[in-house]
This record gives sequence, C-alpha cells and structure tokens, in this order.
Amino acid sequence: MQQRKGIANGITVVLLLLGALIMLAPFLYMVSTAFKSHTYVLELPPQFIPREPTASNFVKVWKSENFRQYFLNSLLVTAGTTVLAVAISSMMAFAFARFEFPGKSFFFWTLMTALMIPGMLLIIPQFILAKQLHLLNSLWGLIPFYTSGNLAFNTFLLKGYFEGLPKELEDSAHIDGASLFTIYVRIFIPLAKAPLAVVTIFTSLMAWDEFVLALTFLNDPSKWTLPIAIALFQGEHMTEWGLVFAASTIAVVPVIGVFIAFQRYFIQGISTTGVK
Repeated sequence: MQQRKGIANGITVVLLLLGALIMLAPFLYMVSTAFKSHTYVLELPPQFIPREPTASNFVKVWKSENFRQYFLNSLLVTAGTTVLAVAISSMMAFAFARFEFPGKSFFFWTLMTALMIPGMLLIIPQFILAKQLHLLNSLWGLIPFYTSGNLAFNTFLLKGYFEGLPKELEDSAHIDGASLFTIYVRIFIPLAKAPLAVVTIFTSLMAWDEFVLALTFLNDPSKWTLPIAIALFQGEHMTEWGLVFAASTIAVVPVIGVFIAFQRYFIQGISTTGVK
C-alpha cells in the first residue's frame, strides 16, 4: 500500500513539474530573447540560454521615444484604479455583509450579474458615457471605468470573508462607543489583509494589462498606456524581436513586484477562501 502511494505521489509531482514547465516556457523564452542580440533572435533551434547575452535591448527600449512616459501612464492608472476599487468594494462588501436594508438581495444580485456580462459588449456604451462625461482622451477618465469593472468580483470575495467574522467583535466595539466607520477601519480592514491582498493583485493586474478600452478612449499618443505602446512598438520594429521582448519583460516586472509584495497574504487568502 505504501509503495502504491509513493508511486502515485511521484507521478503527481512529475505531472505538476511538467505543467509548471509548460507554463513557464513562454515566459523564459521571452526573457531569454530579450537578452539576445539581433543576430541570434531567430536562430533554429531556439536557445533558452543566450550565447552572448547583452542588455542592449533594454537600454534601447528604455531610451526610446516616450517609453518611460507610457510606463508612468500605466503606473498612474493602475495605482488610481487599485486604490479606488479596493476601497469602494471593501465598503460595499462591509455593507452587504453586516447591514440589513430594503432591497439588499436585489442590489447584490444585480451587482453579481456584472460578472456574467462579457466586457467586449460594454465598450460602445462605455465609450458613449465617457464622451458625454468628457472623459475621453484622459488617463483619469480610464480610472472610473477600470474601477467599476472590478467592483463586482471584489465585493463578492470580500463579502464572503466579512460574513464569516464573529458578530461579537462588532457588538463589543459598539459597546465601547465606536462608530460604524471606526469598526470598518479599525477592526474589519486589519482582519481582512489576506482577501484584500487577493483583490489588490487581481485589480492591479487587470488595470496594468488592459488594452482594448485604453486603445478606444485614448487618442493622444503621449497618454497611451504600456500595452498600447508595446503593440505599436512591435509594429515599428517587426524584425527586432529582441526589442519587443525586452519591452514586454520590463512590463512584467511591476506585476511580479506586486505579487511578491502580497504573496504571503495572497496564499493565505486563497487558503481561507478554499476552507470557507
């Protein structure tokens, strides 16, 4: 019996390693190509370890026209979206989880229907709304739409966690004279670090990688975000794949940084959600 269990565990480990390798292969090839000179980019068979690694592609990309501006544009939009989305969704989740008010179920399930609507169907209505509100061709104009696109999932996730917290915590705070806002800020938010890390990562990823809405809303090249810049950069340098992959690698760095910063809370949040 022990021998069969050991064999099964060994097969499981091998399959997991194989799956991880398949998932990592495109990323590793992108980073590898970013460090190759133009001569070795299209060599066959492809080499994952560059023969003569060079950082010249990164230098050219970073010094290219407006690339740093595109990077800062994405950083601004992502930071603004993440702060607003996490703050608003956590307050909505707190209200849905701890309060009773007329139409509570109706409003919550109406919000949840947003999870069933493909984002592509909303582009035209969003464009018309942005035009009427004079939000087109503005980085600040992207933030409300990115924020609204994350509210449904974030609220759903946080509501489930807030509902699981003991009501005695809230009652004790009321007895001590704490207001509802104080209970939310001083008790619920510190206890919800794990799920807040999860929604922070998902929100920042969505805002950093979003392409279609930014391309539709922004006409001024100086206001383009990084995904648009990389797409057009590829069009300008069709044969210089080293530059394209270098730009993509630079774009991935902040994403990895966010995950590393919230890794402990992210894993804890996933574990908590699974157990619940």
